[in-house]
Amino acid sequence: MNNAQPNGDELSPTHIIAEQFARAKRHFDHLEPGLVDFLRLPQRTITVNVPVEMDDGRVANFVGYRVLHSDLLGPGKGGIRYHPEVSLAEVTALAALMTWKCSLVRIPFGGAKGGVTCDVKHLSRRELRRITRRFIASLGENIGPYTDIPAPDMYTNAQTMAWVYDTYDNMHPGENNLPVVTGKPLELGGSEGRDEATGRGAVFALERALALGIMPGREDIGGARVAIQGFGEVGRVAARLLAERGAHIIAVSDSRGGVLAENGDSLDLDAVAAHKAANGTVVGLPGSRSITNDDLLALPCDVLIPAALGGQIHSGNAEGVQARLIVEGANRPITPEADDILTARGIRVLPDILANAGGVTVSYYEWVQNIEHHSWPLEEINGRLRSRINAATDRVVTRWRAFPTDHPDGSPAMCTDLRTAALVEALERLALVVEQRGIWP
Repeated sequence: MNNAQPNGDELSPTHIIAEQFARAKRHFDHLEPGLVDFLRLPQRTITVNVPVEMDDGRVANFVGYRVLHSDLLGPGKGGIRYHPEVSLAEVTALAALMTWKCSLVRIPFGGAKGGVTCDVKHLSRRELRRITRRFIASLGENIGPYTDIPAPDMYTNAQTMAWVYDTYDNMHPGENNLPVVTGKPLELGGSEGRDEATGRGAVFALERALALGIMPGREDIGGARVAIQGFGEVGRVAARLLAERGAHIIAVSDSRGGVLAENGDSLDLDAVAAHKAANGTVVGLPGSRSITNDDLLALPCDVLIPAALGGQIHSGNAEGVQARLIVEGANRPITPEADDILTARGIRVLPDILANAGGVTVSYYEWVQNIEHHSWPLEEINGRLRSRINAATDRVVTRWRAFPTDHPDGSPAMCTDLRTAALVEALERLALVVEQRGIWP
């Protein structure tokens, strides 16, 4: 695959979010500039230093961030990620995505995001616990069940959320603090189905979109050839669910590379999971051919699911993509410049704020269950998730089909892809809420 470098700041999170917002804004000529800025800019940005005593007795300082983009619809909601490349720009962009995601699927949360710049692969469990506790303590009253509610994200998990809950609970004795964080272990008020929610939501969105006819000639996933970049929590779940529905999973990958089924067959997903558990990577799976992540993105297939990092498909490699439909399991894996190339080539994209909204949706269900001191069975949760994702997909596809092909004033055609349709749907609702609430005071 031709993998030339992207142009300039194309991979910048700030650029990607600003450009996506600008493309949607063209459909809102009536919005006042001040209101546009209110919908675009973060409401609150926090940076904290996180000093931690390491296992060897030395003190190391980490940097943590928490951004509340909007509380128009309710308390902030968004994950905490631990990664060496976590930055304020990245967290700010992801918080905006969360605002749009919550608005699109119509759950009563605003967008937020957080992270600590660290490498979990070089930290012990005790060190991770200390980092988590110090980070949450430093945020103080800026998080809370009705203020800002964290969740798992990249390289954080249910155990991390248990530490978040325990830290906050010790700081607020005598209160029902379970709703302060979602993605917790089941024993601590976590919800059935939360671990699989993002991957399951992506599959539900894909099924509904196919049923609505966005891929001519294919109305269901049975027999489809699917390649998945990322065999983590999202990609692994999506792969299993799609295989159960009759899809052929021809390739998967992780951070070290990928594997392609020989002779066009489907991968044995149980064997893939066992090999990764034993070796730390899918690469080298017996009976498969090793490929790079770049190779995977260029495979001929019906559906491509980038479920790893952002910025994976850009102007330098978009011409090589051969999928008919892309489902964004990760956040912002496709740059705006790549969106233009893919659209021109007739490749449609189910955008991240729709395709990976399953996680925040089931997080909302966990929050409700915690407030009610109640738990719902898995079948009910998955049924509620499917219903909400289906409704959001219906709205996006309806908006997409109603787009004009040209701007009313005769200027060049506006962006009328599925991503822009989803953003217009989300931003229109946010603008309506601002109008109804008014600007305080």
